[in-house]
Amino acid sequence: MGTQTSTQRRPHGDAPDTDRAFRRLATLPPGPEHDTLREEVVGAWLPMADRIASRFRGRGESYEDLRQVAALGLVKAVDRYDPGRGKAFESYAVPTVTGEIKRHFRDHMWTLHVPRRVQELRNRVRLACRDLSAGVSDRWPTICEIAERAGLSLEDVRAGLEALESFSALSLDAGLPGSDDGFSLGDSLGVSDSALETVVDRESVRPHLKALPERERAILYMRFFKDMTQSSIAEQLGISQMHVSRLITRSCRQLRDEVLQDVA
Repeated sequence: MGTQTSTQRRPHGDAPDTDRAFRRLATLPPGPEHDTLREEVVGAWLPMADRIASRFRGRGESYEDLRQVAALGLVKAVDRYDPGRGKAFESYAVPTVTGEIKRHFRDHMWTLHVPRRVQELRNRVRLACRDLSAGVSDRWPTICEIAERAGLSLEDVRAGLEALESFSALSLDAGLPGSDDGFSLGDSLGVSDSALETVVDRESVRPHLKALPERERAILYMRFFKDMTQSSIAEQLGISQMHVSRLITRSCRQLRDEVLQDVA
């Protein structure tokens, strides 16, 4: 059975008269006839689902994907709708489709996990900014104006504004804004300084190093700070290279044991 057409006034032009079709659908057992009528009803209401999907354009998701999500919500609405309750299908389907799209954004579009409260703040701030900016192109609304419009505290507005900039992550290969020299975002990020890894070690060793005999301190300074060879150190101090090696080994072992004892 096809969907019925009626001259009864509907809230929207894309709201077909499918009352009789829904009542018929509720009486049919599972099977080809039920499936065919179900497909006809879904097809009749697809323009409405597309209209709802269009409201969410410009939020980082393609319109075609939004239409698919809206169509999924519509199918759920058709399957769950009970005409016996006397409620118009459109009043049931609109929140169902809208909720499906919002869940899609919440579950699939945020690159990082963001608390639902922050997501809601983002939406309220975005709507307030849109309303305040309507017809005004020369400036962005102030935080106070947004807070008054959205009924939020200044702190909540700041959180919502931060979330507006955090909806998706930029690739490190993305070009730097305003840069024409080919540099990417990754080029602007700092890197770990390997020298910093030795700061803690040096500070831990410093007091114990001062406690060593003067000759041992001199040998360690020449070996590790002036990068002199053991043979050069031996020649300068007038001792054998083998003796220099033993003094270095003994001093380093002593320093290591004392540092480990400090942290034990």
